[in-house]
Amino acid sequence: MTQRIPPRALVLLPILWLVWGTNWPLFPLATREVSVWTFRAVSVLFAGAALLLAARVMGQPLAIPRRHWRTITVATFFYLVVWNIASTYSALMIPSGQSAVLGFTMPLWSALIAWAVLGERLSRRLVLAIVLGALAVTLLMWKSFAAYAQAPLGLVLGLTAGIGWAVGTLILQRGRVQVPATVLTGWQLLITAVPIGIGALVFGDHQWFMPSWTSIGLIAYITLVPMCIGNLCWFSIVGLLPAHVAGLSSILVPVVAMVSGALMHGEPLGPVQWLAMLCSAAAMWLALFRPSQA
Repeated sequence: MTQRIPPRALVLLPILWLVWGTNWPLFPLATREVSVWTFRAVSVLFAGAALLLAARVMGQPLAIPRRHWRTITVATFFYLVVWNIASTYSALMIPSGQSAVLGFTMPLWSALIAWAVLGERLSRRLVLAIVLGALAVTLLMWKSFAAYAQAPLGLVLGLTAGIGWAVGTLILQRGRVQVPATVLTGWQLLITAVPIGIGALVFGDHQWFMPSWTSIGLIAYITLVPMCIGNLCWFSIVGLLPAHVAGLSSILVPVVAMVSGALMHGEPLGPVQWLAMLCSAAAMWLALFRPSQA
């Protein structure tokens, strides 16, 4: 087999799976004392500032050409604003692993939008990868319909997160924004901090107090690792791969989330879940690799 993706992407992908996958079970713990809006406002603000500081230290220019700002702002709204709020609320309403599965329907939406709206052609191999990804999602959802019936809004918000992520990624790729990933990610997180910060003031708990050190530690970890490192890896991967292939490459994140949720919260992890994981791995393989040319 010869790889269709650059070696750099092969290094970034396992990091992405690990830091994003283990992040989902932490949401309910990080929001025990603070509202979802406050948690997200703090995390995106400090994550954005940390990335821009890192870019400055590395000597990267922080300025973004004016022609790119509209594309970046619109993409940021769909991906980071919609994703951060919808996915976090979803993880509070239904099991975190199932919420991750719904959010990571992103590859399916991305491929569908790219085909139906943008007129992109999908190879047979990629179509099969999408079918396997859809099968994995269906299997993971199959035994959770009771949870969705009890919390239908959790189902809707999980799917909304996936759609928002897909739309934002496609907008960013079509805009061909040529900016270092560290700078791009930092500015996108800071842009996200504005509407989410306003939301925190309006919809937050309006109680000023010092959270426990456990909550502070969890929020700090989510800010520095999944938010900073995870998003930096993602935007780097988006710059290396087509949007629908990049999306499918992230399909192993909910697999890690399912295992993490089982270990941390005792969430279901049986034969059906393992079969879904196998389908996810097969979908990723089909999307990322192709037979060698003789």
